[in-house]
Formats: sequence, structure tokens, C-alpha cells
Amino acid sequence: MEKETALIEAILYLETDPLDNNALIRYSGLPKEAVLRAVEALEEKYRRADSGMELTRIGGGVMLSVKREYWENLKERYGKKNETRFSRAAMETLSIVAYSQPITRSEIEAIRGVQADTMIRLLMEKSLIREMGKKDVPGKPVQYGTTREFLRFFRLESIADLPKLNEQEAARFELEGN
Repeated sequence: MEKETALIEAILYLETDPLDNNALIRYSGLPKEAVLRAVEALEEKYRRADSGMELTRIGGGVMLSVKREYWENLKERYGKKNETRFSRAAMETLSIVAYSQPITRSEIEAIRGVQADTMIRLLMEKSLIREMGKKDVPGKPVQYGTTREFLRFFRLESIADLPKLNEQEAARFELEGN
């Protein structure tokens, strides 16, 4: 079992994206039960106080990352070199999409009170949002939603892990007449 765990650990170390169980099975050549045991052993290993790493669950997969408590001290030097600091407008637009998805451009604009074309284009270029289909209304406008990269960027396992909004905050993301 130690060799199996070491193999899964090596795979996770080398990968930059979260891997689901099927990918770990495929890359390692191990049976599903061995992969599940190895992931569990790694979670336990990295939970210990003497580890600077953690096994992070993101979008149905797992990846190795620096523990959150240490990342604040390290991100300036080791963070993505071109990691964008988003403007208030970009973060506001991203929040609206995250909490209201699927949502159309005109619905985003109704909530924000300003045009959203530039912010939508920026967020799509950063792969934080994507087209989710078309709304079944006249004109069939495109609907937007968040991506796996969004989950990874904010270190969320799923969209359900977004911070809960209080009543006043939730009202901010509602369209008039809803």
C-alpha cells in the first residue's frame, strides 16, 4: 500500500490540475480500491500539523496545494506570475454569475446597472465563466455560468461551497420582478 500511495502522491505532485478518481486509475494503472485508499492515506498525511501541503478537493477532483495558512506568505513569490488582480467591476460581475447562474448578459446588466460586455469578455478570457447554453425566451440569449477554473481559482470543491449570502446580500443578486 505504501508504494501505491507514493505513486498517487507523485502523480498529484506532477499534475497542475485536479484529477478525479478515473484519471488517477488511468494514470497509475491501479485498481479503484487502491486509488481510493491512497487518496485517503494522503489526506490523512497532509492533515498533520508538520505538513505544509494539503490535499484539496476541487470540482470533483483532488490536487496537492500549499496549505491555505501558508499561502498568504508565499503567494507573492510563488503565485502565478501573471495572476490578475481583478477590478471591483470584474469581481462584482463574477459574483453575480456565480450566485445567479445560469444568467444572461442582460440579466447581469440589470443587476449591475451598467454594461457588462467588457467584464464578461475578460472573465471568459480568464476561463472563469463560460457559455452554458441559451435561455428559452425570444432572442435566445446566451447564458453564462462558472467553470472548473473558477472552482480552482477560489479553491472550492463545488459551487455549493460558495460563502452563504445574508438576506440583504441575496437580494442584491435578484432581478427586479423575480
